[in-house]
Amino acid sequence: MELEVKLEVFEGPLDLLLHLIEKNKLSIYDIPIVLITEQYMDYVNRMDREDLDLVSDFMVMAATLIDIKTRMLLPPEEDENGEEIDPREELVARLIEYKTCKMLCGELFVGEDEAARLMVKAPTIPVEVSRYKPEVDMDELLTGVTLPRLQEIFSMLMHRQIDKMDPVRSGFGRIVKEPVRLADKLIYITEYAKTKKKFTFKELLVRQESRQGLVVAFLAILELMKTGAIKAVQETTFGDIDMEWEEGGAEITKEDLEQYD
Repeated sequence: MELEVKLEVFEGPLDLLLHLIEKNKLSIYDIPIVLITEQYMDYVNRMDREDLDLVSDFMVMAATLIDIKTRMLLPPEEDENGEEIDPREELVARLIEYKTCKMLCGELFVGEDEAARLMVKAPTIPVEVSRYKPEVDMDELLTGVTLPRLQEIFSMLMHRQIDKMDPVRSGFGRIVKEPVRLADKLIYITEYAKTKKKFTFKELLVRQESRQGLVVAFLAILELMKTGAIKAVQETTFGDIDMEWEEGGAEITKEDLEQYD
């Protein structure tokens, strides 16, 4: 009669290693690699080989343990700082990480089991009770409030209101349509050109009172240039435009002014 041995099922090679360490009451930071390797290999040799995916994980860990065991038999290796390298260091770090995750999962399962036994009762408060709000005691509410404190709160609120304002758009006033007649601008520029004789385009435009006045003044200058009353010269690109009154040019007559109106 054959003796059947039923092996304990582990979730993976790290789970088996933790079991062996706890079973032998060993320190996870100082693992006797020879003892653990022998017990681990004994378990692997008795495993069911049908589940290849599971067996392959255990075989990889077995190869790792044998490699660590071999390295510990050799002279110790040193790092860049001259300190000895423990071949078990990486394995210990993996075991600590696995043990931490396993403990956290256990706490989550316990919390889930406890939460499943809790029953929550829906609120049954009457509507008139839920809508009740106690009266505000103004004396209690204003306790400790002084005039300097009220002034401080008022100043803070005013500063917040100022900060919300657009510093550019807040300066815009009401836009009012100003009637600007081309005939009036022609008369004004003609008189100005006759008096100044020579002037710049910029000098003339800065004297205008509004944006609409600038546009109409520009149109008036083009009209006077077309009739030859004003000569314009620009010596450099993007430079200022020099303008000069031409005595022999055709002036704008009253009939022309009526036409522009």
